[in-house]
Amino acid sequence: MRLKRFAPLLAAAGLIATSVPLLTATQASAAPAADHLRQKPAWHRCSPELPASYECATLKVPLDYRRPDGRMIDLAISRIKSENPAKRHGAMLLNPGGPGGSGLDLPLLMSEMMPKDVRESYDLIGFDPRGVGASSPITCGLTDTEQNFNRPYRPETFGSDVTWARTVADKCREKAGSVLPYITTRNTARDMDTIRAVLGERKLSYLGYSYGTYLGAVYSQMFPDRTDRFVLDSGVDPQRIWRGMIQVWATEAEPAFARWTQWAAQRSAEYGLGDTPQAVSETFWGLVARADKEPFEFEGMKVDGDMIRSARATFFYPAQATPLVVALKAAAEGRPLPSGSDPKALKGLLSGGAAAEPASDNGTAVFWAVACGDTGSWPRYAEQYERDAVKDKARYPLYGDFASNIKPCAFWDRPVEAATPMHKKANVLTVQNEWDSQTPLVSGQGLHKALGGSRMVLAAGGEGHGVYLFDAASCANAPVNAYLTTGRLPAQDVTCQNPPAASAERRESAAPSKRLPLPSAPGRF
Repeated sequence: MRLKRFAPLLAAAGLIATSVPLLTATQASAAPAADHLRQKPAWHRCSPELPASYECATLKVPLDYRRPDGRMIDLAISRIKSENPAKRHGAMLLNPGGPGGSGLDLPLLMSEMMPKDVRESYDLIGFDPRGVGASSPITCGLTDTEQNFNRPYRPETFGSDVTWARTVADKCREKAGSVLPYITTRNTARDMDTIRAVLGERKLSYLGYSYGTYLGAVYSQMFPDRTDRFVLDSGVDPQRIWRGMIQVWATEAEPAFARWTQWAAQRSAEYGLGDTPQAVSETFWGLVARADKEPFEFEGMKVDGDMIRSARATFFYPAQATPLVVALKAAAEGRPLPSGSDPKALKGLLSGGAAAEPASDNGTAVFWAVACGDTGSWPRYAEQYERDAVKDKARYPLYGDFASNIKPCAFWDRPVEAATPMHKKANVLTVQNEWDSQTPLVSGQGLHKALGGSRMVLAAGGEGHGVYLFDAASCANAPVNAYLTTGRLPAQDVTCQNPPAASAERRESAAPSKRLPLPSAPGRF
């Protein structure tokens, strides 16, 4: 068994059904212990190729928690126990993001990277959320092309975009229709509480990244008395789920792009893109217009202006974006790439870091199931998506039309439950980089604001998606470590200044075995 590279995603949701009775957290906690809460994990060594301390087990959980004696599904869990029982505080559940991301291997990764005093405080618990990986995985039978929702708006192609969205919804309904309504964040939070119960823990500690922050927030509202030390890193704003979280990629790409033009202008002698931010911007948009008029070849890909714009996440990392634009400009003009260029790495930035081997659609299927089943905020009419895409392409030219174009949730079945209100106090720690492409700063601030009682650690100048343990030099690591070892939140929000060396460069130079696998490609959380 090899360590996986996770590919978590994010998306949107449909309308709420009022005719289906809902299971409240109070009802769930007041009910007598059902069979799934009395089971005992049968721990075994996950693989002879991996350390004996890394153990796995499979639980049975209700597909529908309103019917705890009905259909059951598998929930794959893993653990590495604390090696110092005298210092052990409890169990810490780990989630890498998503929805659609596997977390079964996270105890292995985290045990290598956590400081000793933090590591000894917890049994590290990984799990594949319901529908993912080894936990009764679902599929929609989607092709690679159908999995891609990075679709720019053009009047002549909007009809095919509508067809794509409807096809994805129809195929998911056909392949997994009996399960899809129950692959939701609220049910995954209930699964988390099942894990807590079967482990014999009174409370649960938690470290969640990206989508995992929303999952942790939902747990804190459904089970506040069982919420212990929670770190929510790279925050999803609960008020933006889920269409708004895609649209925020467009709004926040604009200040990142402006920052990039300043960075490139200051280095005009090295890169030659322009000696003022305005000149750099004109160079970029001139390249986009040229590629739209006459697409060009770049490392075996046909590049047009939409493809260049779709790399919007790269502009949160000026040291990566600038060589990419320089190389694309050279290719468009028929010149060789600059000396020292890494064509393979540049192609990965442009194509969103797509894996070399064909991907299963399991992650995508769970992505849509959660996004479309969590909330009723998605428009049901294609015309609204078209109007929004036209408007947002003008307002946010880098990515606005991609973000607001139609998605499969327009044709999804109505959700079983409403979204979780964030009304209860949550003594949790939120963590955020200032320049995060996937859960931008405004989103992390929204999560902090929604969770009354929380504290926020902001790494000013920090680049990249994922903060704690992603960058060994991040100024955010110390306050997170202090919270995890003592359980005491900072007295007030903390803003610290990240070291001047670029976070992205430190991440890329890290040894692969010590690199956390949160994605940074467009269209992923």
